[in-house]
Amino acid sequence: MSKKLCLPFIIFVLLLSTSCQDRVDLLVHNAVVYTMNVKGTVASSFVVDQGKFIAVGGEELLEKYSARKVLNLQNLPVYPGLIDSHCHFLSLGLNLQQIDLKGTQSYDEVISVLKEATAGIKVKAIIGRGWDQNDWDVKELPNKEQLDELFPETPVALRRIDGHALLVNQKALDLAGITEETEIEGGTIIKVKGKLTGVLVDAPMRLVEKILPQPTIEDKVKALQEAEAIGFENGLTSVSVAGLNKDDIFLVDSLQKKGLLTMRVYAMISNTKENMDYFLKAGPIKTDKLNVRSFKVYADGALGSRGAALKTAYTDLKGHKGEFITSKDSIEKLAYKLATTPFQLNTHAIGDDANNAVLEAYRKALVFSDDPRWRIEHAQIIDTADIKLFNRKIIPSVQPTHATSDMYWAEERLGSERLFGAYANKALLLQSGRIVLGTDFPVEEVSPIKTFYAAVARKDSEQFPEDGYLSENKLSRMEALKGMTIWGAYANFEEDEKGSIEVGKNADFIMLDRDIIKVSERRILKARIVATILNGNVVYSNRFR
Repeated sequence: MSKKLCLPFIIFVLLLSTSCQDRVDLLVHNAVVYTMNVKGTVASSFVVDQGKFIAVGGEELLEKYSARKVLNLQNLPVYPGLIDSHCHFLSLGLNLQQIDLKGTQSYDEVISVLKEATAGIKVKAIIGRGWDQNDWDVKELPNKEQLDELFPETPVALRRIDGHALLVNQKALDLAGITEETEIEGGTIIKVKGKLTGVLVDAPMRLVEKILPQPTIEDKVKALQEAEAIGFENGLTSVSVAGLNKDDIFLVDSLQKKGLLTMRVYAMISNTKENMDYFLKAGPIKTDKLNVRSFKVYADGALGSRGAALKTAYTDLKGHKGEFITSKDSIEKLAYKLATTPFQLNTHAIGDDANNAVLEAYRKALVFSDDPRWRIEHAQIIDTADIKLFNRKIIPSVQPTHATSDMYWAEERLGSERLFGAYANKALLLQSGRIVLGTDFPVEEVSPIKTFYAAVARKDSEQFPEDGYLSENKLSRMEALKGMTIWGAYANFEEDEKGSIEVGKNADFIMLDRDIIKVSERRILKARIVATILNGNVVYSNRFR
């Protein structure tokens, strides 16, 4: 027997006898079990059979059930499987196949990484992601000149960390047919003194993406499986994927049915004409592992690349208010169209003008809908006068680490007054009654623990600032946990099958090495996943199998 199985705080007993015909699969006891049921019950034991919870209670379950496996957790905490309510699952895996520019401290470092990554090899295109000029000493958008010198015959496309800006070289611009005269609605082609800089924001990026090599099916299968492994390692049992095309949704479905992908996926359909025509005719998809019943729409871009649509100009860029990717009129028409269908509408809105447009469109379209659960993804910068437009029909889907990432430069973009409605998680919860939390990975790290910490402490991983950023919008620990479990399930119309440890639900749960509800705030970030269990089966563990 390995030493890992003999750890003093966890006893694993395998019962080999099969004489009892009614023996259940698993009994977990002597734990601190946060059930997340309506009453907020904290149990100590539960029983799993055939992938479902069949009993939840106290130590009396030891006498009542005979189990093939019995786990004495010696007071370890157990929580429902965590739900990331806004992420880019396929993109996470595909990014592993590209040049990683995350964490670069200057444009010179970006160039150095590219040189090293491409030295001695010949490629059809150079593709990378993760640069963020806000992390650089010179916080200006880069220029393509060095890329043109280094790679005159190879297209280069480097996506900003938020995915809403692209730095390309002249070769890529030429292949895409982009000139100084090109204009595209729904985005910006950045110029300086009339000359192209190589930076494209939002809609124009699509012109370059069309000329780049596309990932193969094999690339995507590998990407999905690698993303799943990362998710399980971080305690995720469900992911709400913020935008997938029809073919990628079918790929996920086929892999799940073949047992090659086991992560539960709530897939938001990317808002293209082809996707919408197909799914509005075919209807939702629902299996044990896949749920497809929502459309993902972009109202605007991102704050970091100044693509978020604001009511008044950016404080640090005179006259510039950002851009609507989908016009106000189109958002309203789409809302009316979907209000009479089974599909949920989940709209990306970051700037206060975008949030206002989405809230008004939802208000008009949902007059006769009792339980639509439509979502605003990010709900990041909101005019304080508009917060009252949120209600029980509209769910704010936020990413707490965005606040702690953006806090170093957000006031430069917005000015101090607009911060009163920025990253307003608590205010949105009080207005809507629920709030769901995600990471937006790979924009941020795949770390529900950091999500939880940012939500309750409003601090970064260095525990800064001391009192928390815009601290009036801290969530309580139970509110944050609900936002990552039962409220996340509710937002996906799945609260009857997951999100809490209750009889009849899928046996998805995690164990941590410390109790994030009770430990001191500074110790939350030290919490580690002991095991991730999906349908009663261990899909990740660093201590036992």
